[in-house]
Amino acid sequence: MFKPLFSLENKTVVITGGNGYLGSAIVRGLSEFGATVIVADLTVREFELDRVYGIECDVSETDSIRSMLRMAAERTGRIDVLINCASYGAGYGPAGTVENMSDYDWQKGVDGALGTTFRCTREVVPYMEAGGGGSIVNFSSMYGVVSPDPSVYGDSGANNPANYGAGKAGVIQFTKYCAAHLAAKGIRVNCVTPGPFPNPQIQTNASFLQELSRKTMIGRVGRAEEIVGAVLLLASEAAGYMTGSNITVDGGWTAW
Repeated sequence: MFKPLFSLENKTVVITGGNGYLGSAIVRGLSEFGATVIVADLTVREFELDRVYGIECDVSETDSIRSMLRMAAERTGRIDVLINCASYGAGYGPAGTVENMSDYDWQKGVDGALGTTFRCTREVVPYMEAGGGGSIVNFSSMYGVVSPDPSVYGDSGANNPANYGAGKAGVIQFTKYCAAHLAAKGIRVNCVTPGPFPNPQIQTNASFLQELSRKTMIGRVGRAEEIVGAVLLLASEAAGYMTGSNITVDGGWTAW
């Protein structure tokens, strides 16, 4: 009775940023649950998985998003789920402090964190409406909920700029807004908020990894596959009564 609730058989999932560290794990996970997955990213990558197809897409450009969605619908006949995982930033390093950040970097960073989600959501609505509904899963960040702790970063060079957190906080509010305004179209909109999931390159910095781990209740950073469960839930009919929700997956970081 309950297993079919999590099945994504006969569903088409579009994931932006599917080539990334977390995105790749999500692609593999949803594929295992039967989804046809469209990986929308700057480059087309071969996943060697059944029903997984790459389509080139630049989420900073509306025309590129429109082209990708059109190709996805032509290939599979439908779009049931959109996962807004892609982002880009600006303003990292010494020029990225509040007192030094340029207008250009501020705007680009907010757009990379929030504008990407807005554009992809806007463009996918007609496809989902035509199919009778769908599910949109947005990605925020723990830094859309709490501030980065400056003492954690030391000399890691991974300091998080203010425009990123401001944009990701906006994703949570945008999720709630869309949930309210798209419910009549049968579209559920929810959010996942990851905590520390540093990519493999960052994990080579042992002292920084230790500081990140110390900030969590569980005492370690997240593994990429540990984000998949929350996404699968929100994408599937198991979350048929969930919309406007935000699931935090952060090892307890924001609950202290």
